[in-house]
Amino acid sequence: MASNKGRVHFTLSGYHFNPDDVTRLLGIEPTTVDASGASSGLDKPVISSWELSTATMTDDVDVYDLTNELIKQIEPAKEKILEVIKSHNLSPRIGVVLVLSVDKNETAPDVGFGARTIRFLADIGAFINVDYQLSARL
Repeated sequence: MASNKGRVHFTLSGYHFNPDDVTRLLGIEPTTVDASGASSGLDKPVISSWELSTATMTDDVDVYDLTNELIKQIEPAKEKILEVIKSHNLSPRIGVVLVLSVDKNETAPDVGFGARTIRFLADIGAFINVDYQLSARL
């Protein structure tokens, strides 16, 4: 049967910005970027994004650990993140992506956040998004 899978990402998104500027200002290499909005016109705004993600874990997915791992990476750049959010009018978020096993013997992972994560997200004005889907039956 398919196992549970999960990852956590920190994303900065907004209109009309180049993610390469964020990388340069933060000094952190992202996992993925989408520069679609960097050259879009004002008549048709398109969102760009800058994302730092954990690896995808399988089987024993621990959202607390994944989130804590990610926060440890970005927390030292907190002041720079706040500056980038303000200067580029960006929206920060933590995203949890889960693919849950349909195997009745597999337990669903706990989804929660520790005090350190909640404090950091509150300090930068971030929101949390949890995206989940069921794995395909084998």
